[in-house]
Amino acid sequence: MALLQISEPGKSTDPHQHKLAAGIDLGTTNSLIATVRSGKAKTLPDLEGDHIMPSIVHYAKDGTVSVGKSAKLFVCSDALNTISSVKRLMGRGLKDVQKIKEFSANRLTASGTGMPAVETDCGIKNPVEVSSEILKTLVKRAEDSLEGELGGVVITVPAYFDEAQRQATKDAAQIAGVKVLRLISEPTAAALAYGLDTGSEGIHAIYDLGGGTFDISILRLEKGVFEVMSTGGDSALGGDDFDRAIAGYLVEQADIDKGDRGAYQMAMIKARDVKEALTDHDSVEINFKHWKGSMDRKLMESLIAPIVDKTLAACRRTLKDAGLKASEVQDIVMVGGSTRVPLVRQKVEDYFGKKPLTDIDPDKVVAIGAAIQADVLIGNKSDEDMLLLDVIPLSLGVETMGGLAEKIIPRNTPIPIARAQEFTTYKDGQTAMAIHVVQGERELVEDCRSLARFELRGIPPMVAGAARIKVAYQVDADGLLKVTAEETITGVKSDITVKPSYGLNDEQITTMLQSSVSHAEDDMKARMLREQQVEAKRVIEAVQAALAESGDKLLSKDERHAIEQALKQLAYISDNGDIEAIEEAIKVVDKSTEEFASRRMDASIAKALVGHEIDEI
Repeated sequence: MALLQISEPGKSTDPHQHKLAAGIDLGTTNSLIATVRSGKAKTLPDLEGDHIMPSIVHYAKDGTVSVGKSAKLFVCSDALNTISSVKRLMGRGLKDVQKIKEFSANRLTASGTGMPAVETDCGIKNPVEVSSEILKTLVKRAEDSLEGELGGVVITVPAYFDEAQRQATKDAAQIAGVKVLRLISEPTAAALAYGLDTGSEGIHAIYDLGGGTFDISILRLEKGVFEVMSTGGDSALGGDDFDRAIAGYLVEQADIDKGDRGAYQMAMIKARDVKEALTDHDSVEINFKHWKGSMDRKLMESLIAPIVDKTLAACRRTLKDAGLKASEVQDIVMVGGSTRVPLVRQKVEDYFGKKPLTDIDPDKVVAIGAAIQADVLIGNKSDEDMLLLDVIPLSLGVETMGGLAEKIIPRNTPIPIARAQEFTTYKDGQTAMAIHVVQGERELVEDCRSLARFELRGIPPMVAGAARIKVAYQVDADGLLKVTAEETITGVKSDITVKPSYGLNDEQITTMLQSSVSHAEDDMKARMLREQQVEAKRVIEAVQAALAESGDKLLSKDERHAIEQALKQLAYISDNGDIEAIEEAIKVVDKSTEEFASRRMDASIAKALVGHEIDEI
């Protein structure tokens, strides 16, 4: 007998009303796609039943493009045309990636986008193109499985991805022909997968240990809002390091020459098998080359313990950045296949003082969280007051006179956000203003990163300081920046959507933050000096303009000479002196021009009175 599904009138969802959406974990090593079916988020397998797809693309001479497992077959046999770990190239510069070991077998070159590209037998392929091939394959998998076209996807990115890296990810999706509903951070997606957004308010840690990278993120849930309080980690630390430690032991036991690369690669493969076996068993028998032996879990843990301890050191630093103690963290979500290792889970539990969450497959948790968010954004369920916030990893600012960086949006500000600040003209009659957008924590522009430049033209000629230029920064939910400059009196406006040529990785961001702390005192002194130099230049230009206009009429030769000497001395001290010396030299100029200023004032009043009676005024 057929069963009928009965529901309240108006409450059932007609099949044609249900929109198809998916969440994509676009990973460095592997990628997954997930969707919500019958109210439950699940990852989607390929035709062979595999859920995880290697993030590898192969370009054959005949133009054939292979993605995933089929591309992985060419990693050794056709390395030059096989691209792995392309995520490391997204939004980066050529100099940034030339030393990354994953690309040692590829021919890296510059591309028109400013990002590095890889030379293949099918031509030059930039990271956005390669990533789009991975996305196309995942989207096709979903559409074949769901028997329909996707209305949109949510793609996850690392919490430290900046504007350039996020934009590159969106561009890849556009090339793949898929609509991006939103980019969300990987730690936020993991928290969603565990339903932490519906739990009690508090602090959550996302411990993400993948094959090649480690990320730790501290999230705060408050009134249904996820805020990334701080992020940290190590972009060159992961489960692969576990394999290297075990492989080193095997090579030593087998007494193999360390220069034998072929044997070492075999040792790495064997080490991975040993690691996985010891996750579920206490010991394992090993046959490697001519050596036969065994390894128990205790021995393996002694080999990898220093590596796990490095992840905990990063946790300490990240908690310190957030101003928190480990005991204040409510939940620890484990992400990444390497968190299956029992020692990792035990050390994390010991450090935080509570058992981490491991119920969801750590390889799938990010994709599942993205699918849950995609289902909300496509309109299949109510918003449930769920608002996801990331934070800006480094302050956004603008260059002011003297090469100073004026911060408009401080780092760790939740997004989306819009902030504005007013500036004015420096010179009389100034009709244009150059806007230089920068990112970083240092006081001087030269120590920060340049994001974009544009110009505001058509400012009506006014005296210096009369114009009112409103510079507005707007960062959307995807972390993309738009800057607008407007002269508020006339309404003349100019804007730019910031799409810088390459971005920063988490290590560079950490370095910039550490640099801002270690140079804080020196930076402040340098800023004060620059500000005093700008003031000196302003005084010199103002007095010189006044001398040109009325110096000959109102001053004797000796008086003019004295003022010019004071200006000359101020210019010299401004270039060579310290803050106090410049300040003192400005006072000397002020004193030497007091009488001149008084005479100019009298002359202006006399000019205004010509043809008028006092009573009229």
